[in-house]
Amino acid sequence: MITRRISISAPIILAVYVLQESVINQFHFPGGGFSLFSILALIWAVLSRPEIAALCGFFAGLLMDFSQSSGGPIGQWSLIMIAACYAISYFGSGNESLASNPLGVTFLVTIVFFLAELTYVASGALLGVQMGEISQTAITLIGMSLWTLAVTPLSLPVFSRLHGLAFDKRSAI
Repeated sequence: MITRRISISAPIILAVYVLQESVINQFHFPGGGFSLFSILALIWAVLSRPEIAALCGFFAGLLMDFSQSSGGPIGQWSLIMIAACYAISYFGSGNESLASNPLGVTFLVTIVFFLAELTYVASGALLGVQMGEISQTAITLIGMSLWTLAVTPLSLPVFSRLHGLAFDKRSAI
């Protein structure tokens, strides 16, 4: 059963990663743009158990570490995404009314995305990664969060159905 879930989930996750790297990253959106791949990982985590979410967070973070747009050391995104996906799954699974509410999932994904990006910036500063000016970094963080808030409701039905397909259950959202 786990082999079937992985064999269905892996191509979906890889396809969104390739879409993110080859298409979405080529556009220059105001305020920093958005990461459809991060949105997928966080939505997938909300809809999964915490153990599955942490595993998904690890692989999503590993792919984000290998991204050309990532400027940090290998493993930085992995650690952040493991924590973010586990936390969002833990809070989402504990509150059934939140996990079945599209508005709640949208705001939860946006908040966790903002906190993950903020953690990335803070840990990057601790590791000596050049981040640029504080004002430009703040504008980028806020802009990316606003883009996430706009894109999440559009992608939520698609990702929810794909998750339901991979895990043999009907989509709740």
